This record gives sequence, C-alpha cells and structure tokens, in this order.
Amino acid sequence: MRSRTLQEVQKIIVIVVGALFLAAGLNFFLIPANVFASGFTGVAQLLATVIPLSTGIMLFILNIPVAILGWLKIGKSFTVYSFVNVVLTTFFLEILPVWAFSPDILLNAVFGGVILAFGAGITLKWGASSGGLDIIALILSRVSDRPVGVYFLILNSIIVITAGLLFDPEQALYTLVALYVSSRVIDAIYTRHVKLTAMIVTKQAEVLREAIHERVTRGITRIPAKGGYTYEDKEILMIVITRYELYELKKVIQEIDPNAFTNIVETAGIFGFFRKE
Repeated sequence: MRSRTLQEVQKIIVIVVGALFLAAGLNFFLIPANVFASGFTGVAQLLATVIPLSTGIMLFILNIPVAILGWLKIGKSFTVYSFVNVVLTTFFLEILPVWAFSPDILLNAVFGGVILAFGAGITLKWGASSGGLDIIALILSRVSDRPVGVYFLILNSIIVITAGLLFDPEQALYTLVALYVSSRVIDAIYTRHVKLTAMIVTKQAEVLREAIHERVTRGITRIPAKGGYTYEDKEILMIVITRYELYELKKVIQEIDPNAFTNIVETAGIFGFFRKE
C-alpha cells in the first residue's frame, strides 16, 4: 500500500514537471515566434490568435469535452491524470510570462519543440498524456480501426496549413521543424508507436496472467519455454497493447514478478482480432 502511494506521489510530481515544461516551451519559445505546437496545443495557439483568449484558457476549454469522452471510452485513471496535466499546463501558461529568449525563429522552433516534447514524453512515460489529440485519436482509431498516426497527421497538417495562411509560408515551415523535433524527442523518451508487442518470460505465468487481465483488457498468448542456461521451465506471455497501456503493464509486471524478462517491440501491423475496448 505504501509503495503504491509513493508511486502515485511520484506520478503527480512528474505530471507537474511535465506541465511546467510544456508551458515553458510555449511561452518562452513557440508563442513569441508564432511557431505552433502539435495537437490540441497547436489548435489552442491558433485560436488564441483570432479569439481574445489566452492559449492556456483555449487549451483548457478544448479539453473539457475530450476529458468527458475519454472518461466514457478509454479509462478513468488515464483520463483523470491527462486532464490534471491540462489543468496544470493552463495554470503555468497563465503565470509564466510570454518572453522570447532569442529573436531567431529557427532556434525558437527547435528549442521549443525539444522542451515541449520532453514535457509530453515524461508524462506519457508515467501513464498520462497532455490530453486533447491523444485521447481523440485513440477513440477514433477504435471506432474506425485505422492507425492513430493517421489522425495525428491530419490535425497537424491542418495546423501547418493554417499557420501558413494566417502568417506566411515560412512560418508554416518553422512549425514543421518544431513538429519534427518534438516527434523525434518523444520517440527517444517514450514511444509514438501505436501498438506494441510485449513478450514476458516468467516462472509465474498464471499469477501474472490474472494480474494483467485485471488491469489491462487484452488477450494473452501463453507459450511454453525453457531457460537456455538453467533449463528451468518457464512460459512466455505474449500480449499486444497500445502505447497508453504500456505504463500499466510495466507496473503489473514489477509488482507480481520483478524477475521476469520482458521484451517490448514495435508492432507494424496485426491481422485478426484485437480487442478495441
């Protein structure tokens, strides 16, 4: 119980730090240079240029219906922590001044993209997100069975085109730089892959299977295995998950069998049944 409480405290601290980095990346780099972030953060920036409301307030308003959808369709824990991240990001956006470190637009695009991605990446790593597009894309992918990446591409393309129309084509190119840098940094910190395959080698297969099924709604394939050095009988639990479930899966494995060997690999595609709920 004490360990779980400590984990929750650590998670809240990480979410606060992630929100602070998101706000700093926007107020100190992207907003002063009129360079736009990805997802709903970029949409909030765009709306703030034509509506007399700050980026933080716009981000909060946009995420209210998304949080309700996420609560109903994805899961309470993930949605609550994601919305907490949005609230904190809004708070920091309001209290931090909009101030440019450099007049160079390229430097602003690169450093803003890196700082934003660091905040988003550590938040994802601890089982939450920056809300907005993450939640909507996951819901749409479940309804249509199309990859989440399609929806990220569509919305980010709209952001880039709108930036070009509102300002100039050069501004759109700098926005592309920021989006590219952000995606690369998040890949390094966490993962942007939509589906992942976990292969867990364990001597406690049945106990671990039950624990995973209690926390993650995914099918598991059990494969007999034998240790190559010890010749001990083991099993491989193979499970395909979305990136949003990776944090929860890691927690279960660490709690039940910390000695298990787990290999997480990118899943390029799947055929057959993949539970959507």
